[in-house]
Amino acid sequence: MTTEARAPGRPPGLTGEDLLAVARDVFLERGYGGASMEEVARRARISKASLYREQPSKSALYEAVVRHWASAGRNAMRPALERLLAADDLRQGLADLAETMRFGILSEPVLAMRRLVTAEAVTQPEVARMYLEESWNANIRNLAEALQTVAARHGLQMDEADAAAADFTWLVIGAPLNARLLAGDVDASPVDRAVDLFLAGYRRRRAAR
Repeated sequence: MTTEARAPGRPPGLTGEDLLAVARDVFLERGYGGASMEEVARRARISKASLYREQPSKSALYEAVVRHWASAGRNAMRPALERLLAADDLRQGLADLAETMRFGILSEPVLAMRRLVTAEAVTQPEVARMYLEESWNANIRNLAEALQTVAARHGLQMDEADAAAADFTWLVIGAPLNARLLAGDVDASPVDRAVDLFLAGYRRRRAAR
């Protein structure tokens, strides 16, 4: 856990993922501009020199924090997608998936990181692009693969699975995401309407007789 010598009984300093968790808390509480390497080192119970050995600058530490967060959430939907693939009732499977997506995407830790990255997107554009690609876009691709797999079995017609995955995602979380971020509202309409709109758009059309 630590590379520093310490007095007997003194708690060990934090490194690796534990250090990134501490740094994430500091960035979320203070914002990028208000966060300092001194504060991170103090909370991690390590010297500034040790912190700079792990991360050479505040911007490097910030990037490491965001990258680690994105990596940890990249496959968060995988169990829900596996349940969708196994579902006999497509509508119910999509409704269950939609509930899981809302629970995860609208959770306060995820929203807090989204606020942080959005607030720093102008000054830290590469980090914002990395977060978009490795978190949001990666999950959209995972969803697209699942939808493509169930399409033939359940009579869905989709020429572009990525577009279908994006459509489903925004139908499910678009309005409640805006409400949470901009108004602090916690209530959201049932997912049934979003699922029905998606199915209405992607059900394979039968040829007219």
